[in-house]
Amino acid sequence: MKSIVDLDPRIMPPSRTAAAHEKPRARDARLDIRIDRRTKEMVARAAALERRSLTDFCLTALTAAARHTIAQREAFVLSERDRQIFFDALVHPPRPNARLRRAFRNERKSLAP
Repeated sequence: MKSIVDLDPRIMPPSRTAAAHEKPRARDARLDIRIDRRTKEMVARAAALERRSLTDFCLTALTAAARHTIAQREAFVLSERDRQIFFDALVHPPRPNARLRRAFRNERKSLAP
């Protein structure tokens, strides 16, 4: 059965991910997983719907999930009050106090030849 993309040339097929436009990296490591038959059939169907290989589909989905998890864990969310305090400190930084000036002086001395 032909899809609407095959029948109507004005409709573009799904675009590849940004990873498809990057320089290919050597695949020298393996990640072996075992899954049940129904899951594999579902993933294979999804890959076919996107006209991608099963490996490409799985690698892209796995990478996206990993990036999402890392971003969630490494980013922090500020309250509106905290965001305003942070922004104000960036825009109007406090003047250096005596302790900070002393630290800079000591650092300059240690770097001087």
